[in-house]
Amino acid sequence: MKREILLPFDAETISSLKAFDRVLLSGTVLVGRDQVHQRLSLLLQNGEDLPVPLQGETMYYMGPSATPDSMVIGSCGPTTSARMDPFVPALMEAGLVATIGKGPRSPQVTEAIKRHGGLYLIAFGGCGALYATKVVSQQILAFGELGPEALVRLEIREFPAIVGIDSRGNSVFS
Repeated sequence: MKREILLPFDAETISSLKAFDRVLLSGTVLVGRDQVHQRLSLLLQNGEDLPVPLQGETMYYMGPSATPDSMVIGSCGPTTSARMDPFVPALMEAGLVATIGKGPRSPQVTEAIKRHGGLYLIAFGGCGALYATKVVSQQILAFGELGPEALVRLEIREFPAIVGIDSRGNSVFS
């Protein structure tokens, strides 16, 4: 049974989810990969304002492709999460509550998830075309010069995922 979740997450919903739970997400998520994480972290280190507040946000690590004329977005499956691991503890400290990607996370990310009461959700690799049908809209928020690596907001409907690491640090990888 899949649990339907309305984003943004609230603390009660996060604490009720357990590793291995299947969810269908609807609402908005941020999209950012390596370069966005690096830039956001640098802004935080320098005490500068972020282009968008991270409080309560979920970040999807998406591998984008070209958008066909008839669609909102092209294939948009997950990319490997571990590449963002060096930056995640600082972003969670700044308010990020959940991330979505594929693959295991470092012990430092698991500890940050526990410390901040967050989540790591796993999206299914090889399902980029399916995920494209779950995107209602997309908007570039910052770093547009990065092209497909820009910071983007997606509105999603019934986006399937699995809880990979819950707020207590329980993990599908251990």
